[in-house]
Amino acid sequence: MSGIVEWYRDVIDNKYDPRTAEWFLVPSPGPVLTIVATYIYFCVSAGPRYMKDKKPYNLKNIMIIYNFIQILISLYLFYEGLMAGWLYEYNFICQPVDYSYKPSSMRMARGVYVYFICKLIELLDTVFFVLRKKQQQITFLHLYHHSMMPICAWIGAKFFAGGHPTLLGVINAFVHVFMYTYYMLSAFGPHMQKYLWWKKHLTILQIMQFIIIFFHNLQMQFTSCNFPKPLSLLLMINAGMFIYMFGSFYINNYLKSNVRRKSKIDGNTNGVTNGVTNGVTNGVSNGVANGVKNININDVTHALLNGSHLNLEILHGKSD
Repeated sequence: MSGIVEWYRDVIDNKYDPRTAEWFLVPSPGPVLTIVATYIYFCVSAGPRYMKDKKPYNLKNIMIIYNFIQILISLYLFYEGLMAGWLYEYNFICQPVDYSYKPSSMRMARGVYVYFICKLIELLDTVFFVLRKKQQQITFLHLYHHSMMPICAWIGAKFFAGGHPTLLGVINAFVHVFMYTYYMLSAFGPHMQKYLWWKKHLTILQIMQFIIIFFHNLQMQFTSCNFPKPLSLLLMINAGMFIYMFGSFYINNYLKSNVRRKSKIDGNTNGVTNGVTNGVTNGVSNGVANGVKNININDVTHALLNGSHLNLEILHGKSD
């Protein structure tokens, strides 16, 4: 146990990025872990209990403003990530962290810090679900994703505010531009649903970003680069888990649901065709045709004679 404590103190006290060492929430993991733990407790336990006997809050205007702000932040992070390194200076095969105070390096460090703060703000996504009593949307994937991202972003801000891992933030910011645009349009109301046909494509974008991150970190295991391979391995494993979970979500919610819907439609069609059409056809054929076929000729003659006799009585005014 003492060895673990010594290792922890060495990492926290000696391995940090000096440029961000004193920035808000960066020095120690304690505040971030407390925020994440409180978030999980509220979303899983305290929040649902609080809302149990309450009506869902109407957060329409708040959500529109919130999502619009998230779009602006995502655009800013995407632009800063490109301009501070990935568009001009950075190498996609090997990009060590530049711990100097030159303008481009500090610009990237500030971008990493804003990204970290943004991941904390994004915890409100789930809080809004709870307050609107949309508990069915709080899946394990949702909670895991929103809980892990602030922790990963804190590690970046604390130790690696630049270099190789920042590609994740740039791609993620790009995806979030579209994601929060979708959320903002949805917040306007049901009448917007006809314009939101591209929902499933957001999941495809999410999967694609993690595939890129997975291979970007996988190749680091086979190159000589001044960047810690264990961190690349952790990023690769995390990306692999997200690929699996988002992939499962896509299959269950879009592919399998389409198959079930098609099967249901086909089943209803066959039920109508075989049950109604065949029933009517067989009923008419067997009931009418067979009925006509089995009528006795004597009965028909007798009925016609009686009918004629009755008609004559009516004509002569002898009807009762």
